[in-house]
Amino acid sequence: MTAPARLADIAAQAGVSEATVSRVLNGKPGVAATTRQSVLAALDVLGYERPVRLRQRSAGLVGLITPELENPIFPALAQVIGQALTRQGYTPVLATQTPGGSTEDELTEMLVDRGVAGIIIASGLHADTSADMQRYARLRAQGVPFVLVDGFSPEVQAPFISPDDRAAMTLAVTHLASLGHTRIGLALGPKRFVPVLRKIEGFVRAVGDQLGLAPETVEAELIQHSLFTLEGGQAAASALMDRGCTAVVCASDMMALGAIRAARQRDLRVPDDISVVGFDDSPLIAFTDPPLTTVRKPVPAMGQAAVRTLLEEIGGTPAPHSEFVFMPELVVRGSTASGPGQAA
Repeated sequence: MTAPARLADIAAQAGVSEATVSRVLNGKPGVAATTRQSVLAALDVLGYERPVRLRQRSAGLVGLITPELENPIFPALAQVIGQALTRQGYTPVLATQTPGGSTEDELTEMLVDRGVAGIIIASGLHADTSADMQRYARLRAQGVPFVLVDGFSPEVQAPFISPDDRAAMTLAVTHLASLGHTRIGLALGPKRFVPVLRKIEGFVRAVGDQLGLAPETVEAELIQHSLFTLEGGQAAASALMDRGCTAVVCASDMMALGAIRAARQRDLRVPDDISVVGFDDSPLIAFTDPPLTTVRKPVPAMGQAAVRTLLEEIGGTPAPHSEFVFMPELVVRGSTASGPGQAA
């Protein structure tokens, strides 16, 4: 398209003269703010890029700290948060902890040095009951607003965003009990993490309600701690199968894939011989073999709430020291079926 034609298009769209369009594009003075805005809006509507000097300046950087990116749930959360920030004119900066790499404290310091407007921390030290929570008081003292996702500490003055881990276990156990399973195990990560403690609480209560087992029995025989990895799930599920479990609830989809691998190593079929339930509903988990029954973590709602809450803090209306809890949902696919000996 020729330059004159382009000017004419923009002028027609904005309802102004070509000379006015030219003045705006060349940054010349003497154009009313509303007219200037009309011309820029016409550029956007017609799909022309704004000249660099006329682009909206970023409202600032916002840091997002995640523990790792190997578990697909973290990139999924980062995508939701990144898109929500971009829509509000902010530029997301993703900082990832890696084993032997940068720690949460180093990443926080780096983001503060870059002058970020705020920080969202997912599954950080705030979820670790053995960690020193003073680091968050220091961050607050530096005047940097922050929101914490997945985890809770009564010591930290900040808004928290979490899934309902107890309800998640009720959903999983109720589903498996309705299929006739009477020996249901739970595979999860280290006990010092808040989401792990909450899942244990929910699981013990649900197994008691559904199957009438005493809490001591459940804790002693049906719960196995490991790492939040495929290998961790494999080891934990193996131990639970040794104790006669015909169904295993896992605290992440990655662990659930490990549980399926453990079953196959024993020549057991999923779900005919053993049922497996995951947690998260990570991207692509519907396409595993078999497609995984899992408890869906409400990632879009959680990510958007984290951004909304942080932007309120940045805007000067701090959210109360409270926890926003989001309800998960059970997604039944092909990795669960009737317990052995039950009619299909």
